[in-house]
Amino acid sequence: MNTNPNIVQLVESARVHLQMKKVPEALDFALQAVQLDKTHPPAVFLVGVAHRLSGSVDESIYYLSKFTAMEPGVPQGAYELGLALHSAGQLGDALDALNQAVVLDPEFLVAWKVLADIYLTQGDEHSAARAHAKAHLARGVDPALKQATELFASGRIGVAEGICREYLRIHPTDVNAIRLLADIGYKLGLMQEAVTLYKRCLALAPDYHMARHKYALALSKQDKFDAAMAEVDYLIGLDTNNIGYKTLHAAIASSAGRFDQAHDIYEDVIARIPNDVSILTSYGHSLRYSGKGSQAAEVYRRAISADPKHGDAYWSLANLKTVQFSDAEVASMRDQLNSIEADSSDKYHLAFAVGKALEDAKDYSGSFAAYDLGNRIKCHFSGYDAADNTARVENIMDVCDSEFISQLDRGGHADKSPIFVVGLPRSGSTLLEQILASHSQVEGTAELHFISRIAAQLEGNRKRGEARNYPKLLVDLSVDQRTDLGQQYLDACSVYRDGSKRFVDKLPNNFIHIPLIRTILPNATIIDARRAPMAACFANFKQLFAEGQAFTYSLEDIGRYYTDYHRLMDHWAKRLPGYSLTVHYEDVVTDLESQVARLLDHCGLPFEASCVNFHENKRPVRSASSEQVRQPIFQGGLTQWQNYRPYLSALEDVLKAHTTD
Repeated sequence: MNTNPNIVQLVESARVHLQMKKVPEALDFALQAVQLDKTHPPAVFLVGVAHRLSGSVDESIYYLSKFTAMEPGVPQGAYELGLALHSAGQLGDALDALNQAVVLDPEFLVAWKVLADIYLTQGDEHSAARAHAKAHLARGVDPALKQATELFASGRIGVAEGICREYLRIHPTDVNAIRLLADIGYKLGLMQEAVTLYKRCLALAPDYHMARHKYALALSKQDKFDAAMAEVDYLIGLDTNNIGYKTLHAAIASSAGRFDQAHDIYEDVIARIPNDVSILTSYGHSLRYSGKGSQAAEVYRRAISADPKHGDAYWSLANLKTVQFSDAEVASMRDQLNSIEADSSDKYHLAFAVGKALEDAKDYSGSFAAYDLGNRIKCHFSGYDAADNTARVENIMDVCDSEFISQLDRGGHADKSPIFVVGLPRSGSTLLEQILASHSQVEGTAELHFISRIAAQLEGNRKRGEARNYPKLLVDLSVDQRTDLGQQYLDACSVYRDGSKRFVDKLPNNFIHIPLIRTILPNATIIDARRAPMAACFANFKQLFAEGQAFTYSLEDIGRYYTDYHRLMDHWAKRLPGYSLTVHYEDVVTDLESQVARLLDHCGLPFEASCVNFHENKRPVRSASSEQVRQPIFQGGLTQWQNYRPYLSALEDVLKAHTTD
């Protein structure tokens, strides 16, 4: 390093003026030093920092990149480069630099904090929680809480939860421990507990903005959109230019179905940060579900251009099911897939996208290989237990005998507005919802989780291996309790309704909760969307779901789930004859008008021709079939699975073993 006294003096003067927050003077001294020696690391570093603080981010990135190339082992250099890249809206590159900073110095507190903020801006809640936990560790904490935090950050959630609860028993007002336990609940999907804990944390520390951010997300996950928006408004009031708060606002507005508001916010964010792949992909999702498929495709392609290895953007584009990839695009996708060595989200997203692209190109061997790769990776992460699901179904069938069923017809809310469409995903449930929602008296909503939440609320915290109390406990509910639970469901659904007499709840998995529906909403309508076994199961195998449906990532698991579903629906048909109507997808596709009449008759609705012309309905649709139901009936999907029959023997064996017709 150059030890010229003039350079050393200039560098020291620049450093002192930066500490005094006299940025222009500091920049002047640092530039003079660089003019004397362009390779003097401290001078180059200080020029970069001063440029960042003066708002000249391009110049800052240039000098700080030069410094990190000269001194790659200095964590402060990587940190400052990360800040400059963040200011320039280059969030992906900023994450790379900041992650390098914390690799070099795992106790770099402020670097972990900035990482957490960027991850939240991108919607990566898990990585944000991990970075926030690491920031907490860097501060120096009680050994027990430190251990819980380290376990959470490493993915050992259950052990972390136990230690954290014991710590809070002794230190009940430690806001960091409360926030950690809330993050654990959020990660486990225990949203009510997470909401309660975040609220408690904020009561003790109102300025804990990271906790408020997560509180808003947890409220949104519970469909409490007005409450979530109130928290967002509070955060934006603190910093109107905070990109993280803006993307939070857009995400919650989109979840609430306020698409125009969400899109305006996304456009504002993208004008400031034009090439962030995660934000672009989230915007594409919002456009898609609002019915703007062609615009969504354009935004997904922008995301791919920003990061050709971002698997979610490729899969989202393929999942529109209206996009035909060029040969060059398919070749590029395959190259990108082959270049990813470790199993990851990007890899399985790309694998599913390649599978769809090769299916469209009629390369069924290559397509199945890609689908199989994506499913194997996703299955590894899912933790699904087919035996447990079968045991659950058998328990329900054992409990729900004729005597049990007879005790359900006592009380419950008299409202007859809900129409439940149940079955397997990818079996025509969205098509039936679209048909029904095209009727003047019916509105579509979404795949609502309120029935399963009520079931979980009734059962409580059952430990693995303990006997199931649900659905056995249903007969013990009083008349008032049954009515109150029915009202609870209707109140929860109100945020998705616009005032029509009837509405559709199309969460397919609700078939397992038919006794609960019968108990609390005895006048509700049940429709079973049924599809031929091989077609239904393979349609699930080639679909990468945004969340849930963990049984779909193995042919054997799908086959077992289908047979569990089939057995249970047969059981309901025997115990509750005429209660539900089975509508076969194949019949709807080949004889639409008569099936529409049959469907409407079961719902007690007069025939309307608009239900036959369902594809003309421009309402928002939140499912994998969102683009398909905006088109006329298509019969090509009936036998599509047969192109893959040579590869589906494992599925056929499971279905044959259970004699599913």
